[in-house]
Amino acid sequence: MKRNIILIILSVLFAASAVNANSILEQADSAYINDDFNTAANLYTQAIDSLGSSSTLYYNLGNTYYRLGKTGLAIANYERALRLDPTNKDARENLEFVNSKITDRVGDSGTFLSNTYDRMVTSAHADTWAYIGLATFILFIGCIAIYVFSSNVVLRKTGFFGGFILLVICVVTNIFAYSGSNKARSHTTAIVTEPSTILSTSPRTPKDRSEEAFLLHEGTKVEILDSVSTAADANGTKWYEVSVDNSHRAWISGSAIEKI
Repeated sequence: MKRNIILIILSVLFAASAVNANSILEQADSAYINDDFNTAANLYTQAIDSLGSSSTLYYNLGNTYYRLGKTGLAIANYERALRLDPTNKDARENLEFVNSKITDRVGDSGTFLSNTYDRMVTSAHADTWAYIGLATFILFIGCIAIYVFSSNVVLRKTGFFGGFILLVICVVTNIFAYSGSNKARSHTTAIVTEPSTILSTSPRTPKDRSEEAFLLHEGTKVEILDSVSTAADANGTKWYEVSVDNSHRAWISGSAIEKI
């Protein structure tokens, strides 16, 4: 009896929480429609905290920050939306549009092979790759059965070569699924959110021009390589060693970036 009462109470609380989260989302949409973008940004953030990460919510939050003129935060949230769902066409188009407006034009990052691999991995959702891998594995088992139990030479050859091809596809798609899942959970990239910031040759605020590396502007994406907290930072601000492209690498204050 007590157990049933506890289950009923938990069900009521869960239902109330879901209703509250949906109410927040409706308020956020309403605020956005009425051009109250500060309220909309706060409510979309609350909705993400209540409902969990969602490509659609990050997309909406990105749109809201763009309307507020916060280009860096808009890009960060479009990137988050695409990490959760690489097939989110609206988020990809908006990201390309906003990126076309930022100041910095960085050089090449990574290698041709690594960039090609990343494009292939992010061409579909990690779950999609996993489903393809499962389907090809089942077909691979079928081909093995045909090869083992069939007495027809043509069918046996079809089973053997078809099974080999399916096994390769199964392995590749599972690798893609694993890489895509890791990429979605990774926090090794960030977006500059300050209008402009000077990077340093060491993990501290540059004391003079000799310690200044180069200047970056809002919206530029950086790859995080390392991080450190120094005693010189009384407020505990972290410094991150980042790579902008294959030729530029320096330290940036944690307060100037937003991790994706």
